[in-house]
Amino acid sequence: MASDAEAEILERLYEVVCARRDERPEGSYVVQLLDGGWDAIGAKLREEAREVIEAGRRESDEALAHEAADLLFHLWVGLAARGVAPATIFAELGRRFGIGGLDEKAARGTALDAEEVER
Repeated sequence: MASDAEAEILERLYEVVCARRDERPEGSYVVQLLDGGWDAIGAKLREEAREVIEAGRRESDEALAHEAADLLFHLWVGLAARGVAPATIFAELGRRFGIGGLDEKAARGTALDAEEVER
């Protein structure tokens, strides 16, 4: 289980991403992604998700961790673009504890298929 200090890394990452968003430093990768809008952010999320899958299939645990970190970083950029704080995500995950995955999905009443995710 992650320690509080380890979990704090996600909060700190969000703060850094938001600072880049707000301060807009020249040459910032975060600013470049944000300026590209959801097309650019979504493209990176899809790319990184594919890399996580490939690392999970064929690469070392270290490579998988590296790719997962990349995916989380790009997800946090997307959240910052919308102003959705990590606390919102943590609260949603907390809400789901004790609810089976299939039950939770059924309760939402909708399911995204791969084609919808690509859009």
